[in-house]
Amino acid sequence: MKKILIIDDDSNNIFALSAVLKSKGYQCLSAISAKEGLEMLSKDNNVGVVLMDMMMPEMDGYEAIGKIRGNESLKSIPVIAVTAQAMVGDRDRCLEAGANGYVSKPINLDELVDLLNRLI
Repeated sequence: MKKILIIDDDSNNIFALSAVLKSKGYQCLSAISAKEGLEMLSKDNNVGVVLMDMMMPEMDGYEAIGKIRGNESLKSIPVIAVTAQAMVGDRDRCLEAGANGYVSKPINLDELVDLLNRLI
């Protein structure tokens, strides 16, 4: 079973999302910054999908997705953009940045699990 890497600067979001996903049988890893998440991705070949918070300090999700897509060994890993921004155009902006899917906060778990099952 491939792992899910959750990259979010809010540890409460990571805790809640990990707990729910683990209860559904997924293995989860987490990083509290995009930089840490990219380091974990480069070291762990068993990550099947990344849940990327789009609004983080230092490096946001858009920049991090760009780095993933620009790295030959990482570019095929699916990324789901997770954002509290649910304005018109935000979904398109995330997908244009290279995300394979998009979910807005608060997260609809059925929608997320459906996306995960299609991408893993």
